[in-house]
Amino acid sequence: MKYYVTTAIHYPNAPPHLGHAYEDIIADFCARWHRLNNNDVFFMTGTDEHGQKIEKAALKSDKSTQKFVDEMSQLFVDLFKKLNISYNRFIKTTDEDHVKVCKLIFKKVLDKGLIYKDVYEGFYCTGCESFYLEKDLEDGKFCPVHKKEVEIVKEESYFFRMSKFQDKLIKHIKSHPEFILPSFRAKEILNRLDEGLKDLCVSRTTFKWGVPLPNDPEHVIYVWFDALLNYISGLGYPDGKNFKRFWPADVHHVGKDIMWFHVVIWPCILMAADIKLPKTVFGHGFINLKGEKLSKTRGIVVDPMKLIDDYGADRLRYCLLREIPAGMDGDFSEESLIDRSNADLADSLGNLLQRTLSMIDRYFKGELPNKITFTKEEDVLIKKIPKLDGLNKLVDKFEWNRALEKIWDFIKDCNAYIAKTEPWKAEQERKAAILYTLTEMLRLISLLVYPVIPFAAENIAKQIDSKITSFKDYEFKKNKKIKVNKPKILFKKLELEKSEDPFSILNLKVALVEDVEDHPDSDKLYILKIDLGTEKRTLVAGLKPYLKPEEILRKKIVVVTNLKPAKLRGVESQGMLLAAEKKDKVVLLQAKKSNAGDQVFIEGITPKTKQIKIDQFAKIKLKTKNKKAIYDGKPLKTEFEDILADIQDGAEIR
Repeated sequence: MKYYVTTAIHYPNAPPHLGHAYEDIIADFCARWHRLNNNDVFFMTGTDEHGQKIEKAALKSDKSTQKFVDEMSQLFVDLFKKLNISYNRFIKTTDEDHVKVCKLIFKKVLDKGLIYKDVYEGFYCTGCESFYLEKDLEDGKFCPVHKKEVEIVKEESYFFRMSKFQDKLIKHIKSHPEFILPSFRAKEILNRLDEGLKDLCVSRTTFKWGVPLPNDPEHVIYVWFDALLNYISGLGYPDGKNFKRFWPADVHHVGKDIMWFHVVIWPCILMAADIKLPKTVFGHGFINLKGEKLSKTRGIVVDPMKLIDDYGADRLRYCLLREIPAGMDGDFSEESLIDRSNADLADSLGNLLQRTLSMIDRYFKGELPNKITFTKEEDVLIKKIPKLDGLNKLVDKFEWNRALEKIWDFIKDCNAYIAKTEPWKAEQERKAAILYTLTEMLRLISLLVYPVIPFAAENIAKQIDSKITSFKDYEFKKNKKIKVNKPKILFKKLELEKSEDPFSILNLKVALVEDVEDHPDSDKLYILKIDLGTEKRTLVAGLKPYLKPEEILRKKIVVVTNLKPAKLRGVESQGMLLAAEKKDKVVLLQAKKSNAGDQVFIEGITPKTKQIKIDQFAKIKLKTKNKKAIYDGKPLKTEFEDILADIQDGAEIR
């Protein structure tokens, strides 16, 4: 049985960030899992190297465009090597075979009368390499993804009659529920299609870095028509044996922000070229860093290379696959990576291996006797071995995080079995049965965890004198000869280095003030009811001498959310708002165009001491993900120092 899995090819205008790593980790997990099931797997990833954005980035770097993309593409190759990504081909859209296929498909569609020349005038975002309708822009002029002002472009272009395929595409989506996953994304796409599908501009003349049109070399192929074709060019379309064997793709893993290109533009191109459509396009969510989507263009990045150097590839792979719900957005932090690694990899899996092998070494000098007598306790644990059918169903539904939950539940069962049987107290024959059972469970576990932590899985197999084979060997085997090697630590416990920057420990969020009441026992205090997006809280604030209730109500204020609750005149305050003061006037810090719950970021100075001078706060810039400044340069109230002191002194973090 064949299985063809791809990522979206990555845009190498800048070094790779954690989002690129995440997508390839997902695809690699699927590829390795299907190989364990003895499927014939082809896994492709690569880089999308054409377009205006690349041309501009190369010009800025003072390098030739080809040299620039070669160097940047190599950074992705290096990253995926360190991440142990097991792709079959790394394709580049500057590869000769890809360029040949682009021209071939373009001419094929042109010859069918489905491409025509006209003049295009509209809004274009270079960052997205995408055209937008005015109604889709923020404030009528800003790209909804990059928050930058779009260009108004007018030029002679070729157009693909994509509108001709609207009804056929809608019918396909509705009759193939597995085509767009998660399923809620299909509803979003169908809603957009109901507005009408327009013809697609498929050539550009304002830059030269692209594939020249076969019929008009003054034009280059629009990057999204070019890039999508990698999924077939990399297989050797039209006559290559890999194309005949593996197409159509079983799954394209792509970010949710480029679903439209993959489930509308791509299938329309394929239908126009008389090529079968892929089985599934799975749109994964974003990795957020303190509430902000990772983005090279907007400078919100996490260097995956540094994370691998600091923590190792397996820890990073496991954290991303386990922490972020499949198909949904998820937050990443080094704290969560360390906590998850320590709990699941070091304490649970690593401890199971270490204890088992240490006892075999101590009590049997590394080799268990051939004859083993099993009891009901072993039978109970054997029945808890995760059923392969159930795990396969979860992986087939792209619910890898749930599959991992079941695997780690079983690892916990094995640790509980040790605690219950207490082999260190048992007779020698009983010790042998318990340790044999645990070693055989470790062999099965090494198979199960191989797709997510391949380095560690192979390490486990080596320590128990086994090999990673396939799920054909996924059964508990009795009467085997077991000889193990001396135990080596699988995962060391980690600690997060504490930052000396007092600002980094503040958790600031936007809150909507829903109600303002007088405090019953104070002439200076208000009681505020606030909405933080995912929860509601009560604040007590000394604003009464300065502001009227109507000057606070419905305002989007900034709140410190990780303070220990404190009672003020009998009413519990669950946070503290931020304000600026000048003489006898107090001004609330507001985020008018942000949403309740948005994370607030501190930019500017980062003092290294606990003693923060009041005049330093005048230099701080506070921003939300909408990049709207919410602080106008006035000094913050002196209570801000007390907030820092409270947290530094160990106040409870909510």
